[in-house]
Amino acid sequence: MSISAAQVKQLRDMTGAGMMDCKAALAETNGDMDAAVDWLRAKGIAKADKKAGRTAAEGLIGVAGEAKSAVVVEVNSETDFVARNEAFQEIVRNVAAVALAGNGETSAVAEAAYPGSDKSVTETIKDAVGTIGENLGFRRSAKLSVSSGAVATYVHNAVADNLGKLGVLVAIETTGNADAAHNFARQVAMHVAAISPLALTAEEIDPAVVAREKAIFSEQARESGKPENVIEKMIEGRMRKFYEEVVLLKQNFVLNPDLTVEAALKEAEKEIGAPAKLTGFVRFALGEGIEKEESDFAAEVAATVKK
Repeated sequence: MSISAAQVKQLRDMTGAGMMDCKAALAETNGDMDAAVDWLRAKGIAKADKKAGRTAAEGLIGVAGEAKSAVVVEVNSETDFVARNEAFQEIVRNVAAVALAGNGETSAVAEAAYPGSDKSVTETIKDAVGTIGENLGFRRSAKLSVSSGAVATYVHNAVADNLGKLGVLVAIETTGNADAAHNFARQVAMHVAAISPLALTAEEIDPAVVAREKAIFSEQARESGKPENVIEKMIEGRMRKFYEEVVLLKQNFVLNPDLTVEAALKEAEKEIGAPAKLTGFVRFALGEGIEKEESDFAAEVAATVKK
């Protein structure tokens, strides 16, 4: 039978399910609205989609690695409680495995086949909403690789193997001892977790960030009333200090503050046995950049009682 747009809209309003799911449900039930609702509930679609509007800013960061490449992924849930759920943890590990097997790009991982399933990562996570009982979502992933050397991983305050709320990757290129290179890269990963540099080198910092800082320093310097040539030197000095604070290679190394990371790398080359170069890092902190909803728990309880 023909399904009208009005019927689809009505079912969507009743269940919160997507338009295509509502159309499919009505087609399967010959337009019977009540049966269509039951069909969506049986599929777990109505339940999942009703939860889809709720903010998922908790969850887990997961890492996975092999000798010359590693990945970090973020899968979100609504509450920290779910992060301790073994089924959810297994999902995060599997998503990391998918990312490691491919190029690690977020869109590619989302569309890739989930291990042991004919469904994609996105579809599998959506299905899990109905069983776990919260809005879930795969948010992002990143991968680092080297032709020779190592990529180290680090998870801060891990809740399980390779799972936590903050994950870091650090890549180091070298033809020297890979184990020694890996050990140093892991130390740098711990530094990145603690200090959160903006970029590996000054050249990699967002030009807009540099311009903003320079404008602030310029205004501050000109308020001193000193000659223009002195002002320029003041700006150069303050920008140099800025780079020392936010550029990984220029920062004081957390494990040995007497050395910069760059100098510590030179020291590490003695054990590595060959020149080495840090080529990249990735730092994922759980929920960063997600606008979390502020809720009034007492009001929520009161609203529930009134229903």
